[in-house]
Amino acid sequence: MNELEIIRSRIYEIRGQKVMLDRDLAALYGVETRRLNEQVKRNIERFPEDFMFQLTKGEMDIWKSQNATSNAIKMGMRKLPYAFTELGVAMLSSVLNSPLAIQTNINIMRAFVSFRRVVSLVKKEDLLEVKREIIAYIDDILEDQNDINELNRAHLDVIDQTLAELQTEQFVRKKRRPIGFVVPKEDQ
Repeated sequence: MNELEIIRSRIYEIRGQKVMLDRDLAALYGVETRRLNEQVKRNIERFPEDFMFQLTKGEMDIWKSQNATSNAIKMGMRKLPYAFTELGVAMLSSVLNSPLAIQTNINIMRAFVSFRRVVSLVKKEDLLEVKREIIAYIDDILEDQNDINELNRAHLDVIDQTLAELQTEQFVRKKRRPIGFVVPKEDQ
């Protein structure tokens, strides 16, 4: 896996935005997470909410479950991580100024741009075709799952036939006498 693929695998969608977590950025920049966050806090005016935000406990639980991560302490996550948007990652280059940080930042920017390219290249018609293919695939799977054997089909046919016979005229009830008092014909 090359560096660009490694970076792409660490871009997540949270709050409808493509973001990278502070721990992943720190690993890529070759610094400790707390050192990266210290630099950010020293320059907090450079990181408005659309550049960086802290995950909530609920978001963190969802992220952990999606990434098969069970023990946050083993991962070095004693605090809720910060998520950096593409703009926030770009701003990190002004805060972290080592040669490794600069090169890593260039690669991260390329990864974000490649995501945008892929999304822009997919046309609406292509998405509809993909949707049709997925539905056809699911239908094939369900058809195999719902296929019944011949014995069950014969039983269903007998039940159908019996119900049809019950609805025919021979089983329709005869007209019943009305309920209530009837004046005899002689008294009229």
